[in-house]
Amino acid sequence: MSRTAKDRQVTDSQTNTVLSPYCRARDVLDRVGDKWSVYVITLLGDGTKRFSELKRDIHVITQRMLTVTLRGLERDGFINRTVYPVYPARVEYSLTPLGASLLDTLRALLTWSIDHVDRVDEARQHYDDAEPTDR
Repeated sequence: MSRTAKDRQVTDSQTNTVLSPYCRARDVLDRVGDKWSVYVITLLGDGTKRFSELKRDIHVITQRMLTVTLRGLERDGFINRTVYPVYPARVEYSLTPLGASLLDTLRALLTWSIDHVDRVDEARQHYDDAEPTDR
């Protein structure tokens, strides 16, 4: 085995923690942990939606960012994109079983966020009010 190939070998212990740069689950966490992905998956949990509906519901997202997010979620198997052969084109997005399997976890995270927003606001205010030398 060449030195280069040997250097690239990764042990199981290196791949079994998301803290490792070799952990394959990091890519998944990057996708599902992205704020736009959370919003899209949660909205699609209510049923199939068209691009314009998603854009309207997530009004602060740009068209380009929504497109990038949808493509990434489709590529990773979380959503289906269905194109209907009509004019003008009609495209709908829905969750795959994999995407639906995330709903309980994401909804729990959203509920936690709602339940703790006041505490986070207080912590931010405390931080912002502190003297710069206190940090």
